[in-house]
Amino acid sequence: MNPAPPSAAAYRHGHPAAAPAQGGADPLQALLFDVDGTLAETEETHRLAFNAIFAAAGLPWHWDVPTYRRLLAVTGGRERIAAWMDEIAAPERARADCAAWIAELHARKTRRYGEMLAAGQLELRPGVRRLLEEARAAGLRLAIVTTTSHANLPPLFAAALPKVGAQALDWFEVVVTGEQVKRKKPDPEAYALALDRLGLTPAACLAIEDTVNGLRAAQGAGLAVLITEGLYSQGDDFSGALRVVPHLDDDGSEAHQPVTLATLARWHAQRDDY
Repeated sequence: MNPAPPSAAAYRHGHPAAAPAQGGADPLQALLFDVDGTLAETEETHRLAFNAIFAAAGLPWHWDVPTYRRLLAVTGGRERIAAWMDEIAAPERARADCAAWIAELHARKTRRYGEMLAAGQLELRPGVRRLLEEARAAGLRLAIVTTTSHANLPPLFAAALPKVGAQALDWFEVVVTGEQVKRKKPDPEAYALALDRLGLTPAACLAIEDTVNGLRAAQGAGLAVLITEGLYSQGDDFSGALRVVPHLDDDGSEAHQPVTLATLARWHAQRDDY
């Protein structure tokens, strides 16, 4: 699904060139997408899946929207459960097999999440499909950089792009998920790994994120970052982002123009001004 990428030089000579940057700076060659809240507004489905498996396990836990928004400061589902248990001093924390118990609870949640996606229609966020298709047509390279589990990706694409299905994952040359790194966002490890697999410098890429943790992770790897505010991140402090927009069909201007590849190339060329 994700063959070894060609070198950056081979890519530049073998694919259509991206829009050149101004002033001799590195041209934009790749877009690196987060998943939850960026490609699709999935966090609410994750919240409901967590609550469903808590109830099924007989646990007196319920994450309402404000609680889940706060818990999203902790990246990774297993880590989020552990943080919650510490917060409420859950007696299950004393289990000798606590780590394995949390992992099994999270595995059930992942299965439940997939079932919920299969049962209902999930749409990509506004402008996402258009920009992906525009990037593919221009020969721009695509990557996914997420701390979610890889198992969450096929059902997401199957639900959001039913005519394409899970094969839409093949649109992305590199896919980095939570299982592949030791340290999750806001640590830059996932982005550093994606850059290594792409064979590109940070200056040739742009990250698209929706959270402060994602912003910090991408910045830590040297990337410029476009923020598309999500349901659970509206109003957060995105200082240092290249731009902050409501979504990819709204560039944040008074005219509310779509964010196109040309828009991204222009913003990317101006990245040193931010």
